[in-house]
Amino acid sequence: MELLKIKDLNAGYGDIKILRDVSINIPEKKIVALIGSNGAGKTTLLKTISGLIKPDSGLIVYKGSNINNLTPDKIIRKKIIHVPEGRKLFPDMSVEENLLMGAYSRKDKNISKDMKNTFSLFPVLFDRKRQKAGSLSGGEQQMLALGKGLMGDPDLLMIDEMSLGLAPVIVDDLIDIIKDMNASGKTIFIVEQDVRLALENSDYAYVIDTGIITMEGESAKLLNDPDLKKAYLGV
Repeated sequence: MELLKIKDLNAGYGDIKILRDVSINIPEKKIVALIGSNGAGKTTLLKTISGLIKPDSGLIVYKGSNINNLTPDKIIRKKIIHVPEGRKLFPDMSVEENLLMGAYSRKDKNISKDMKNTFSLFPVLFDRKRQKAGSLSGGEQQMLALGKGLMGDPDLLMIDEMSLGLAPVIVDDLIDIIKDMNASGKTIFIVEQDVRLALENSDYAYVIDTGIITMEGESAKLLNDPDLKKAYLGV
């Protein structure tokens, strides 16, 4: 079943058009990747889904409802959570306070339970829960950004450039955690410049170039596509 359906989406910044007739489907409980070079439109697409940018035309349908005109706070309440590039933490607040900020829109009684679950996924955050977020290492900050996203109790978790600037061993740990999230029922949409990383760890993928979807398919098949290898993997 499709959780999110995007059809013929056009969006940008004022007169600067970035996304051109973008169509993407994200099924429930899958990991879907969006890959492309820097400036291709990946972050713009996430910002448009999140309500930070209003579409010029096209449709964004979530769980069967059009969400084109919803404000970002209402989109968050629909359990679409965006973990932005650069982490965007509250550096002077503690790890625990940052996690609680991720749950600010929730009214249910499971926040304490989800905090425990988040700490079980990220034991290092439990060890540093009183520490200021700004004092964490880059890898720990990315863990906190993911944990903060999880605290919103997402049905769809969108992660922008998770691997940027991190050591491969840290990225491997984060990928394992994302797979655990997915196994627990979360739908994941990952946006990555690291094409091999994205394709090796997703079910389905889209390639975007200058705001246009140029290729799509099962990730394993795309990984072996000669045109994609030549364009993005230097093969």
